[in-house]
Amino acid sequence: MKTNVAKWVRICVTLTVVAGAGLVGRALWDTYINAPWTRDARVRADVVGIAPDVSGLVSEVLVRDNAAVKKGDILFRVDRERFAIALEQAEAAVKGRAATLDQAKRDLSRYTQLRERQVVSPQNAEQAQTALAQADAAYQQAVSERALARLNLDRSEVKAPANGIVTNLELRRGDYVSTGKAVVALVDTDSLRVEGYFEETKLPRIHVGDPVTIRLMGEPTLLRGRVQSVAAAIEDRERTAGTGLLANINPTFNWVRLAQRVPVRIALEEVPPDIRLVAGLTATVEIKPISPAAGKAVLADTPDARSAQASRPVR
Repeated sequence: MKTNVAKWVRICVTLTVVAGAGLVGRALWDTYINAPWTRDARVRADVVGIAPDVSGLVSEVLVRDNAAVKKGDILFRVDRERFAIALEQAEAAVKGRAATLDQAKRDLSRYTQLRERQVVSPQNAEQAQTALAQADAAYQQAVSERALARLNLDRSEVKAPANGIVTNLELRRGDYVSTGKAVVALVDTDSLRVEGYFEETKLPRIHVGDPVTIRLMGEPTLLRGRVQSVAAAIEDRERTAGTGLLANINPTFNWVRLAQRVPVRIALEEVPPDIRLVAGLTATVEIKPISPAAGKAVLADTPDARSAQASRPVR
């Protein structure tokens, strides 16, 4: 009797251990294989290349490296004296063309009166009319050149197009800058976000609006966010363009297919003031899946979504 009881006890213990091991194994498999989390995430931000709209020598640099600036703040100035002189020349040209235009109007008026008295020929009156048209065109050109000179003077002060932080500043007074060539890098702090790179096998469990837990490397404080979007495409490294305008596909001999990683954009919620977000930092993100409809409803209730909805015209 005791032998049978011990036998059944051993069988029950064995079955319990096997069942527990199966549950633990399934939980670990679901956690590490299926659960939407990744250690491959980065803090990202848009970097604006500040390029002057005019060429010249830098006369003044008003910011320091790694300094925070607001939209509209002056970053540096480009040789304002030269553009101020150009504006004065344009003003003088406008006055001269205006005087010529007034004279042409008076001449036309006199020729018109003399023609009515048949003192001058119609040809002289037509020449006066042509002179007036040419004077008016020259005046309009001078006005346009004055507007361009004023615009160049205004653009000689290069301003920040967005709130951000100036980084890697190497611009110095006396440097020559060219039109359209970026000389200052501005990190747009309003665009700070986290992008996680998830395996394609985990995408079915990721929905827009899902809450996200973010842990920056070296930071004990957890950040919160929500899935904002999923990338629509990634680069196909196995495909190139052939000389015959046909797809050139590299042959694959691997027994194991590696899952592609797809970027998922995560919008940050309120960030504690003691957390310094630096674009390029690594992070671990974990997504808590919810239904797609609930996720869209959550995103629609954000301040940005409400302001966008309010700005839409009423039909």
